[in-house]
Amino acid sequence: MSVTLYQLDGCPHCEKVADRLDELGVEYETIWTEALHSKRNEVKRVSGQRGVPVLVDEERGVTMPESDRILEFAERSYA
Repeated sequence: MSVTLYQLDGCPHCEKVADRLDELGVEYETIWTEALHSKRNEVKRVSGQRGVPVLVDEERGVTMPESDRILEFAERSYA
């Protein structure tokens, strides 16, 4: 799968992104992250920061944090 979404259970920004990807019919893998920022080592390795959500689209060569940016990208790329 070329699209991965790093998210935290109960995070409203993550849920907003996941809901929109679902509405657009995007197939993606979810990787659930730790609640503590200090334990989000995989997110940091992938994106250089520890915040979520983070979208990785390998096919398009994109790694993107911040829900608003991800939503804009999703509209341009998947709609």
